[in-house]
Amino acid sequence: MKRAYTVVCLARHGIGPEVMAEASRALTAVSLQHGFHVDERHVPFGADALTRFGRTFPLSSRSALLGADAVLVAARSDAVLTALEADLDLRSSISRVRFEGRAELSILAPLGTEAWGWTLERAVLLARRSRARITLVGVDDRWEREAELVEHRLDGLDVERLTPSDAIRALIFTPGRFDVVVCAPELARTAVEVAASLANGRTVAWGRLGPTAPSIFGPAHGVVDTLAGQGVADPSSMLLAAALMLAEGLGERSGAATLSRAVGLAGGDVARRPSTRGHADLVLSQLPVAAANAEFHREEACG
Repeated sequence: MKRAYTVVCLARHGIGPEVMAEASRALTAVSLQHGFHVDERHVPFGADALTRFGRTFPLSSRSALLGADAVLVAARSDAVLTALEADLDLRSSISRVRFEGRAELSILAPLGTEAWGWTLERAVLLARRSRARITLVGVDDRWEREAELVEHRLDGLDVERLTPSDAIRALIFTPGRFDVVVCAPELARTAVEVAASLANGRTVAWGRLGPTAPSIFGPAHGVVDTLAGQGVADPSSMLLAAALMLAEGLGERSGAATLSRAVGLAGGDVARRPSTRGHADLVLSQLPVAAANAEFHREEACG
């Protein structure tokens, strides 16, 4: 396994630089704990790049991105994704929902009609490394054949099909039953919102995955300019994005499981989050406990 990686970091503006700084601290701590190295390259992008270079995505930043093992973005934006995806072979979206404590689920969807097969293969890999459960939601003519092919050779995995309405109902009342969910793109955002919005202590991160590096990862929130510079932004989603990147972008699954579990142990209760740095400190303080417990709870490993 490769043990040294290059990650391009796009902090953007708003709260981006603050939460990216905490992700950087977490990556340093986890890499030291698990014996690998992450070389972070913070390159101009967005408003900062426009001010300095007259364009939002200068050639130097584009070159750095294409040579990276993964890309970490500090705020979600459809415009940003469009700009980044133009140069990359990305096949699937992934959303990771982390519940307070140990539970988590992954929701995958193809980025195009030709990507159903690849998305299902990736879902199988995720399930085998997690709790061995796959839920196929809303199977229709677009992916019936690919779904059947996967179902016929899934020895050792628990596979179920649900209609969209049944899946949404289950996400509301019994989200812990899910491990890896595959659905159509038009259902993915609703499924994530339902899974993430019903209780305190739920954290979400997203990624765009491809067969070759780099893949892209980031938090659920946007730039949130109104909170910029106040030091009160919640870094949980950004830290979970870093964990998702470690697992699905770099293959460092033990380190990813440790960081993801630490995010869950720290929880998402605002009353316990004195500041951006304070909450990140709380997550980092859980890393030794999270690493020890990860050895005994393999079913929760990221991806």
